Amino acid sequence: MTPIYVIRHGETEWSRDRRHTGRTDLPLTARGEAQARALGTRLHAFSFAHVITSPQRRAVDTCALAGYRAVAEVDEDLREWDCGDYEGLTLAEIHTTRPGWLLYRDGCPGGESPADIDARADALLERIRTLDAPIALFSHSHFLCALAARWIGLRASDGGRLRLDTAAYGILAVEHERVEEPSLTGWNITT
Repeated sequence: MTPIYVIRHGETEWSRDRRHTGRTDLPLTARGEAQARALGTRLHAFSFAHVITSPQRRAVDTCALAGYRAVAEVDEDLREWDCGDYEGLTLAEIHTTRPGWLLYRDGCPGGESPADIDARADALLERIRTLDAPIALFSHSHFLCALAARWIGLRASDGGRLRLDTAAYGILAVEHERVEEPSLTGWNITT
């Protein structure tokens, strides 16, 4: 099993303002574009046989600015967690009507539940486990943290214990060359 690089998009206005961004298709900020270019410089130290991106603009643009537009494939399962009724709201705003709410535990009314994310992450992992070469996945924070949790045998709801900043990446791999021992060999790498 070769490494899977999970890469979060650059900054958007809503990520900067800590607003829940699921299906809203926002562009990168100027800072986000600069982050994506710098990310490309860092990522070009690695060789990827497969580059796959979320269909959402912020991930597609990050992938392109990082230098992978020509080889990237789009996969719907890499889209961000659907925040439903909480789309565009900050945690403080959500807590005014639902104190104690946590995305990874509770999901979103009108959007996706942790069980929905488990299923989507599992479907994606099943497909990419058949690819026997280094993989780059351009996607979004909440989904990638849940994906990493699923990779190491936890539930999507455990993804809340991970943090992935804008234009950061993590590395999913295996220990001792054994698919039975999935591991995280790096996380939230920004330099």
